Amino acid sequence: MSADCIFCKIINRELDAEIVYEDDKAVAFKDINPAAPIHILIVPRKHIPTVLDMEKSDEDLMGHLHTVANEIARSFKIDKKGYRIVINCGADAGQIVFHLHLHLLGGRPLLQTIAKGRGV
Repeated sequence: MSADCIFCKIINRELDAEIVYEDDKAVAFKDINPAAPIHILIVPRKHIPTVLDMEKSDEDLMGHLHTVANEIARSFKIDKKGYRIVINCGADAGQIVFHLHLHLLGGRPLLQTIAKGRGV
């Protein structure tokens, strides 16, 4: 954990968030600035700043985060129509919080999102 990381603070319950899922490896919560009707952030409990900071030992964790995304998609009933999973890596890609996280987006057609310059 990183003392100044906002996601670590959410994981440790030092900051409030609308948590929709948690287990021993991951926590998922609603994005406070959603880019779609359903916009969930899925974060590992382990502090990993970016995808580039992953180690070989994190491969199972990354698979787990995607399994969690599927489970959340089913629970929010967006599994049949489709959803998007996005991981930004670095400032130029739009990463704002440097704690690796997946964006799970759905609830409407997302083709327009990129066309409007939102990028996710």
